Amino acid sequence: MTSILKTVNLRKVYTTEEIETTALNDVNIDIKEGEFVAIMGPSGCGKSTLLNIIGLLDSPSTGEYWFVDQEVAKYNERQRAKLRKGSIGFVFQSFNLIDELTVFENVELPLLYLKVDSAERKRKVDEVLERMNIMHRRTHFPQQLSGGQQQRVAIARAIVANPKVILADEPTGNLDSKNGEEVMKLLADLNQQGTTIVMVTHSPYDANYAHRTINLFDGKVVTENIKESFHV
Repeated sequence: MTSILKTVNLRKVYTTEEIETTALNDVNIDIKEGEFVAIMGPSGCGKSTLLNIIGLLDSPSTGEYWFVDQEVAKYNERQRAKLRKGSIGFVFQSFNLIDELTVFENVELPLLYLKVDSAERKRKVDEVLERMNIMHRRTHFPQQLSGGQQQRVAIARAIVANPKVILADEPTGNLDSKNGEEVMKLLADLNQQGTTIVMVTHSPYDANYAHRTINLFDGKVVTENIKESFHV
């Protein structure tokens, strides 16, 4: 299987006048196309830092980061934004929907950034709203939706441009167990349809949906567990 995300001796160091903090310390991960990978570890172990780097929201201090077949570690913000736009979908714990926009308009945003024409935007948004079973809420605003519905909209927005990978940061963190389970089943379904998913989670239950779990501690990968039923 083809690597979609690969890091080699990845380090991230934050420096202030008083202190130097190593958030990631020689992290080596290799995520293949079509995998569902969970990243776990205690608070402060570097999970979010790693997700920000592989999501092209931040750059490492040293080391290599390969996204598909491009070495992108030294890309500037403009280069990262260009690559990120059509290639990565994000699902956040806090949904990150825009309150002033309807469900349809929130989901449409990535297609506007990609300059997709209006008829094609409508077709793609309607298709993904149907897929997420949220079409009946297309004219509603985020504040008129339950948490579970808001996360469905966020997932719809993440997948509408058909990205190569979805990065999910604690996607059930703000949901009750019933809605959380629905969201995890949606992510698992997307993965079965071929979407690569990398998820940061504290939840062993959520991590059980993944093919592989990468455990971080103090900025290092300490263990990796692969489900017996899944082989790369």
